[in-house]
Amino acid sequence: MNAADRRSAALRVLPLIDLTDLDENSSPLAVAALSAKAITPHGPTAGICIWPHFVETAKSLLHGTGVRIAAAVNFPDGGTDMDGVLADTEKAIADGADEIDLVLPHRDFVENGVIISRQMIKSVKKLCGPRVRLKVILDTGTLDNDALIESASEVALEEGADFIKTSTGKAEVNATPEAMRIILETIREFRRDAGIKLAGGISTLEDARHYLDIADEIMGEGWTTPETFRFGASGLLDDVLAALSGSAAAPSTGY
Repeated sequence: MNAADRRSAALRVLPLIDLTDLDENSSPLAVAALSAKAITPHGPTAGICIWPHFVETAKSLLHGTGVRIAAAVNFPDGGTDMDGVLADTEKAIADGADEIDLVLPHRDFVENGVIISRQMIKSVKKLCGPRVRLKVILDTGTLDNDALIESASEVALEEGADFIKTSTGKAEVNATPEAMRIILETIREFRRDAGIKLAGGISTLEDARHYLDIADEIMGEGWTTPETFRFGASGLLDDVLAALSGSAAAPSTGY
């Protein structure tokens, strides 16, 4: 891409980025730094994604900015501890979370079928109500065939997910164009008002534009907005800001 194309792509991508800090050693200071990073000279990112117990800290810093606060639950392992998931969700919502990113109990889904996954999504969605958006993280790299990705997408949509997220960003295989196509085709068929979030391994504007081209192809131009499309890609922001400032891209780090 030439400089003009990079700038155009960066202006489109910036409001679609969710910055993330889900490190085991995260802290209030780290969340404060992430919150500050979400407010750029060129406008805010879509949101930040953090642990539930840091939502109150982020809310105090981001109130009124338009930056959404997402709390990750059942993260990253995708277990079957329903009580723990619901407790974390309740805490995050009480502290002001705008969104919940729930990891599907994907191993149980593969081994035992849909029952626990349906129950967990339905229960978390009930806590979210109409105000708080629910993203269901499939961890598509652990679903070892296309039919499982499609089935998990259908279950998530049927139980009220507002977004389907590809991955935790912590797996060996994260977002891929192939998984994205399956998810988007399922959304197109079942619920066009639902969205998609791509996470893991997206660090350049070239990467991002490739995924946006796929979304335009399947869903039509104009469908991708922060209400329907996110990049869970903290490292991508470096390249976006470099393009908008006219400087060389910095080495990207992070999820």
